[in-house]
Amino acid sequence: MSSAIAPKLSGAAAHPIRSYPKFLWWGLGQATNGGLLFYLWMFVLTAIALVGANAWAVQVADGMIVTNMTDHVSWGLYIANFTFMVGVAAGGVMMVIPAYLYHDKKMHDVVIIGEVLAISAIVMCLLFVVADLGRPERFWHLIPGIGRFNWPMSMLTWDVIVLNVYLLLNLHICGYLLYMRFLNRQPNNLWYVPFVWISVFWAISIHTVTAFLYCGLGGRPFWNTALLAPRFLASAFVAGPAFILILFAIIQRVTGEKIDDAPRLLLINIIRVTAVVNLLMVVSEVFTEFYTGGGHTASARYLFLGLHGHNALVPWIWTAIAFNVVSAGLFLSPLVQRHSSVLIVACVLAFIGAWIEKGMGLIVPGFIPSTLHEIVEYTPSLAEWKISAGIWALGLMVLTILLKMSMAVISTSSKPAAPENPPAHAAQKR
Repeated sequence: MSSAIAPKLSGAAAHPIRSYPKFLWWGLGQATNGGLLFYLWMFVLTAIALVGANAWAVQVADGMIVTNMTDHVSWGLYIANFTFMVGVAAGGVMMVIPAYLYHDKKMHDVVIIGEVLAISAIVMCLLFVVADLGRPERFWHLIPGIGRFNWPMSMLTWDVIVLNVYLLLNLHICGYLLYMRFLNRQPNNLWYVPFVWISVFWAISIHTVTAFLYCGLGGRPFWNTALLAPRFLASAFVAGPAFILILFAIIQRVTGEKIDDAPRLLLINIIRVTAVVNLLMVVSEVFTEFYTGGGHTASARYLFLGLHGHNALVPWIWTAIAFNVVSAGLFLSPLVQRHSSVLIVACVLAFIGAWIEKGMGLIVPGFIPSTLHEIVEYTPSLAEWKISAGIWALGLMVLTILLKMSMAVISTSSKPAAPENPPAHAAQKR
């Protein structure tokens, strides 16, 4: 730890009530200081976020009429982004499992990045849900004890529970580990290891519950498949690690700090398996839909081939399939380990492909045709794009601030950590 910080903590380390606010204040200062590139990046994100906030204010004032959602297609770009970001948040667990389950010491140094990504993704999930509410001021109806929570009958209430608990779990784990590094002390396993194991289970449950939310709707046959939850998890373990690999490259380029090759190789191997599994599940779904035929395949036909002259989503889904196939091929080749540019291209293609497949390629066709067999197409309005871009910008701002804070703590805690409870004879010598 730097000498400028250590004297301030010598008397406060035993009093978390005083030292933790100091830790937060110092971290906020580190996270908001940087060079010209950092300020330019934050300026651009702030401008986009403000444009999105203005568009959301117009939506609240004028109503959902400013969107292109209708009674036929009531879930659009907001829920599409929500579904995808739940997967990104769940994908952060790929850093936790090898670090703690297999005691991989090299993964311990970068596991904070996965935790920070999960926090930022869940914040974005909650914001997309708020944007989708026609009357956001009535959110209090979801608060247990005040409103009618409809638990445990409603799958939506389960989704609210798992998302908020997952956010609290990651905030605690990430905050405690960084706080201990700030104090230059060894973390107490009782304070965070049980929560790590709970977060591993919870990361899987948040995406499983989200899948159950869709496939449990009997009136939407496009979602009525037992493969939906496994597909969600497979694509999550592609998008999450792909984004983390992109973060590795950005951190190395901006800070100059060398990240060990072992975590990168592990994430590449994870994507190699899950990308192929995800493609296999997509092929299985397509074969079942088109080979068996029947009236329930209308949504799939509309998505992949168009239906009665309506084909707004056909370019979306074929772009996603092309991106997923090309990225899977790149990850299976040895080029991703030899050339960083090839790895970045593969990660970007995998990330965009998963976003389309789990977003516009999943949510919208579930409503087309409608239950009355009417075809009402949906394309996002300019207001929806602005609000979505604003939420993405705000999420990237949260991610940037948390990453800068984490990197600052890690870089300053260079001395060997002292045990939290030193032996009695060591205390007597002091």
